[in-house]
Amino acid sequence: MIYEAIGLGLITSLLFSEALGLTAGGLIVPGYIALYLDNPMRIIGTLLAGIVTMVIVRAIGRIILLYGRRTMVFCVIVGFLVGYSTRFLLIVDTGVQASLIQAIGYIIPGLIAYWMVRQGVVETICTLLMSSIIVRLVLILVHGGNMISPSGI
Repeated sequence: MIYEAIGLGLITSLLFSEALGLTAGGLIVPGYIALYLDNPMRIIGTLLAGIVTMVIVRAIGRIILLYGRRTMVFCVIVGFLVGYSTRFLLIVDTGVQASLIQAIGYIIPGLIAYWMVRQGVVETICTLLMSSIIVRLVLILVHGGNMISPSGI
C-alpha cells in the first residue's frame, strides 16, 4: 500500500506542478499524508511542525545566507528536530482522551517547510491537501474500500 501511495503521490505532485505551478510539499509527501488522512491529529502535527520549521529557517536566514541547497538542507535538519520533538511535546487533552500530536515521518515536516518558504504557506497546504485527498480516493477505489492503516505497514 505504501508503494502505491508514494507512486500515486509522485504522479499527482507532477500533475499539480505542471498544471498549477504549485508543488505539494515535495514529491513523496502527498502519498504519506494520504495514508494518514484518517488520523487528523497526525496531519495537524505534521503541518504544525512544517510551519515551526519554516519560521525557524526564516529566522536562521536573517543571520546566515541561505539559498538553494542550503535552504533545503536547513529545512530538512530543522524539520527532523522539530518533527522528532512533536513525539514528546505536543499532548492535547480533548476531553475524551489525551492525544499526542506527532508529525508523520522525520523528513516530511522539513520538505513541507521548504516549499512553504519557496511558494507560501497557504499555497503549499492547499496543494498538499488536494493532492493527498486525490491519492487517498484512488487508493480506496483501487482496493475496493479496504484501506490498511499506516500503523499496520
